[in-house]
Amino acid sequence: MTRAYVSVEGVSRTFPGHAVFRDLWFGVERGEFVCLVGHSGCGKTTVLNILAGLDKPDSGGVIVDGREITGPSLDRAVIFQGHALMPWMTAEANVAFALSCRHPTWPRAKLREAARAALEKVGLAEAAERKPSQLSGGMKQRVGIARALALDPKILLMDEPFSALDALTRGALQDEVARLVAEARQTAFMITHDVDEAILLADRILLMTNGPDARCAEVVVNTLPKPRHRATLHRMPGYHRLRDHILEFLLTRSRTLAGTPPSGWDPREVPVVRPADVAIGAAETVTPQRALAAE
Repeated sequence: MTRAYVSVEGVSRTFPGHAVFRDLWFGVERGEFVCLVGHSGCGKTTVLNILAGLDKPDSGGVIVDGREITGPSLDRAVIFQGHALMPWMTAEANVAFALSCRHPTWPRAKLREAARAALEKVGLAEAAERKPSQLSGGMKQRVGIARALALDPKILLMDEPFSALDALTRGALQDEVARLVAEARQTAFMITHDVDEAILLADRILLMTNGPDARCAEVVVNTLPKPRHRATLHRMPGYHRLRDHILEFLLTRSRTLAGTPPSGWDPREVPVVRPADVAIGAAETVTPQRALAAE
């Protein structure tokens, strides 16, 4: 079997008294956008922290572009729930500082030019000299997005970056991220509670059972055509079937499937569902890699 660009292989994580998840297997292909969806306590943030190198699994490992993750790296940029900007620096300086870590030999003028270009892509060229205290919540997140994408990472990791924003700002930033990631052909992994956000952004959606002992129980392939836009998403053919399927999992099956997996369960052979399958309630059991290869 060909290994995916980002390959999570047999990863387990336990904390005192309970296992968060066990024997987790999935892959993210180059240029693919994958969302992980599940209830609180299923280990979504822990999975993202392991991918970022901020946490270590108890067993298994993560391979990115042929190399095992052993710690944090600028090859993996993270956009957190909070903006995580340095308050004493301007928007431009925040982006330039990240770029200086990525390109330590670049002169200051080149760093400033690249930082300005990154801010312009997210519509913040005129706010380059403002400090975070002078920016709205949505603008701060835009700076965080600009900073992450400016690093040209191998994988962009997002930890519910829009969850603290109002609905209108959140929707605008979701459309912006969809556009920027598509333009850069950026590989992306995101955790979210928002079903519509996952449908808008993701090529595939990984569904986690409830914790403890959570596992990836199903992979939903999102075949709604791109580009997708928040304002018109609900009118796309197949949207309601896809949304209802994910909601049914979160409301019912995430709980009933929790705990000890059924006899014969193979975590490397996770059921894959497509919108056409959702319509008739059928699922085909193949690996995510095989599903991608068949498309």
